[in-house]
Amino acid sequence: MTSRNWVRLFMTTLLVGGVTAAIVGFIVRWNEFQSYFTEFKIMDILSAIIFLIGMGFLISVISQMGFFSYLTIHRFGLGIFKSVSLWNSIQVVLVLFGLFDLVYLRYVNFAKPGDSILLYFVPALLLLIVGLIVAWVKSKQTNREAFIPAFFFMIVVTLVEWVPVLRINSQNWFYLMMFALMACNAYQLLILHKLNMKSEQERQQRKNQTGSKVKNNKKINKKPSV
Repeated sequence: MTSRNWVRLFMTTLLVGGVTAAIVGFIVRWNEFQSYFTEFKIMDILSAIIFLIGMGFLISVISQMGFFSYLTIHRFGLGIFKSVSLWNSIQVVLVLFGLFDLVYLRYVNFAKPGDSILLYFVPALLLLIVGLIVAWVKSKQTNREAFIPAFFFMIVVTLVEWVPVLRINSQNWFYLMMFALMACNAYQLLILHKLNMKSEQERQQRKNQTGSKVKNNKKINKKPSV
C-alpha cells in the first residue's frame, strides 16, 4: 500500500470511529444527555459531541493497531503451520473459545443473583452475526479463502481490543466500544483490498510514466547520424 492510501485509510477509519461513537454514545447515554436538548444547552451538546468523537478517535486507533497486528500474525501463522487449512482450523477453534469466554466469564464475574445467563448471550450473538456478515461480504469481494481470516479478525481481534471495557463491565462504555470497534474493524477489512488495488495501479502508472520519460530522454539525446 502506498503512503498516500495508508494515510487515507487512517483518516477515514478515524472518521468511522468518531461518527459511530457519537451516534451510539447519545443512544446509550440518552438519560444523561436528554436534558441538554430539552433545555437547549448548546455548549453542553457540543461538549458531549466533541467528547464522544474524541473517544471514537481513540477507539479507532486501537482498532487500527489490532488490524495491522493481525495482518502480521496471519502471515506468521501461515509460515509456521505451512498449511492454510490447519491455520484456518486453529482460528475457528480460537473463535469458539473467544465467544464462550465472552459469555461465561462475564456471567461468572458480573452476574447478580437471579440474573439469567441468556442476557449474556446477546453481545456474543450480535458479534457473531456481524462477524459472519462481514466475512461473507469479504469473501464475495475477494475469494472464498478470505472468509475464515475475516471471521477470526471480526471476532477474536475485536474481543482482544475490547478487553479494557470488558473488565470493568460498564454498560455505557461496553456498547459504545463494541459498536465503534465493529464498525472500524469491518471498514478496514472491507476497504483494504480496494486500497491495495488502487496502490498497485498508482505504482504501475508511475512506472509507465517513468518509462516514457526515459524513452523521450533517449530520443532527445540521440546523436544525429553522419
